[in-house]
Amino acid sequence: MGSVLTAAVGLMLVPLVRGQDNTARTVFDVASIRLSQPDLRGGSIKPLPGGSGYTAQNIPVKLMISLMYKVPMRQIEGGPDWLNTDNYDIEARTDHPSNIDDLHTMFENLLADRFRLKFHKEIKEGPVYALVVDKSGLKMKIDGTGQDLKIPINYGKENEAIGTRVPMRYLCWWIGQQLRRDDRPVIDETGLKDSYDFTLRFAPEVPPDVPKENLDLPSIFDGLRDQLGLRLVAKNGPVESYVIDHIERPSEN
Repeated sequence: MGSVLTAAVGLMLVPLVRGQDNTARTVFDVASIRLSQPDLRGGSIKPLPGGSGYTAQNIPVKLMISLMYKVPMRQIEGGPDWLNTDNYDIEARTDHPSNIDDLHTMFENLLADRFRLKFHKEIKEGPVYALVVDKSGLKMKIDGTGQDLKIPINYGKENEAIGTRVPMRYLCWWIGQQLRRDDRPVIDETGLKDSYDFTLRFAPEVPPDVPKENLDLPSIFDGLRDQLGLRLVAKNGPVESYVIDHIERPSEN
């Protein structure tokens, strides 16, 4: 997420490359976008089998931006209220099989073309959690089987998170999603360049008025240290925000 900034740097504006500078266009061959039916519960967004496209059902645009750019929604600023309240169904397809990185670039370009999304990045010095390798040593298994199209972290039984081919950028984003009541973003300072397999059991965060269950499970902080050999260190560092400059509702088709 950029080099560590000193307090004297203050605010840095970072020009956007993907989503606005489309010198090399990687796009879906066809895409259908419609408002979801009202009052639907739940939703999903995932690549199609064989890398043939992407599908989203009942998903708000702000979550799409968060997933494609791996930035927590709380670090997406500006834009109209409907970014959170209007849910969309999207079926986007490509004529040639594509890997997950290309599919994400296609989806970013879809947001730029069909929603007229424009934004810039701002980086400020602020409170963060740095993800580092614990002194006890790394306990995850390197997965050298290459990319696939599956979601890297899925849930098993009894508060079990199962990671398969998980890169550190995705893991930092995912940990930040678990820390919903903490505004600190998670930045990668592990130095790890591979993707990893792991199983992590921890007690999820719950609101203060909800009874706490699974008290025998560790916090995510202890689980990361004891089960994966990773540690979250509270410090000051670069806090990256995506600031919406312009976005429009798409015409349905």
